[in-house]
Amino acid sequence: MEKQTVGLIGLGNMGCQFAKRLIDHEFKISVWGRTPEKLKSWETAGVTVTANPQELAETTDVVILCVTDTTAVEQVVFAKHGIAASTKPVVLIDHSTIHPVTTQEFADRLLTANRSSWLDIPVSGGPAGAQSGTLIGMAGGDEKILTQVTHILSSYIERLTRMGDVGAGQATKVVNQMVVGGNIAVLAEALNYADNFGVSAAQIPEALTGGWADSRVLQVHGRRMTSADYSTEADARIMLKDIDIALDMGAKTTSRMPVTALVRKAYNKLIELGHADKGQSGLMWLFKQKPLS
Repeated sequence: MEKQTVGLIGLGNMGCQFAKRLIDHEFKISVWGRTPEKLKSWETAGVTVTANPQELAETTDVVILCVTDTTAVEQVVFAKHGIAASTKPVVLIDHSTIHPVTTQEFADRLLTANRSSWLDIPVSGGPAGAQSGTLIGMAGGDEKILTQVTHILSSYIERLTRMGDVGAGQATKVVNQMVVGGNIAVLAEALNYADNFGVSAAQIPEALTGGWADSRVLQVHGRRMTSADYSTEADARIMLKDIDIALDMGAKTTSRMPVTALVRKAYNKLIELGHADKGQSGLMWLFKQKPLS
């Protein structure tokens, strides 16, 4: 069976790894981006660069999105010359992290516009997981449609779980971000305490390895925090955006989220102080400030 052609929009830290993995798995891919200069290297590598999302959709079978936020998804799909303007239906796979309810609304709009199917499949594992093909994916959408594109997704997702209909993938990513954000916040608090007492905070990840407190957050972010290494961190405003989605979903579902609300305050303070570039692990820096911020 001839492989489906794949379009990709969003060649950031994650998207570029998706593209490389797809090429390695011999998929024919096309790309589009807002900044033509950033696409030149892909064109040189033999990847087809399209004029706009509409053209991308008209020349591919599956379109993958990995963009910043809900607004960016809406623009790519529904703006003039967006995916919805294509006369050819596609399977749209959205790896962005956006609002679950808005996802459902977008899926209905796209289906009405040109009969395209929507799968929301946010991922976890970061750029390193994308590069190694070991991401986990949380999928929402029609089971039959998902089955049709699993061979594409398996080039960079190691474990894919269908969580329900459209929106369920994003709802699950809310859980992921609540857990990660909360873990990072309490870890920064704990490591700061250890350092203030005189314990070697840098040894904490090793000391707790294999115990109940061990986690990837401890081993990855904990080591970044104790070495003040923020070089690979994504902007903290991305986590704040995800936490805001979680709190809104909490309100919509009448779910109490007192811990998540406190986590939001911490990230918001970090950003207010002008240190969004320190990313999620920047909370260690925040808690180190005296007087307490």
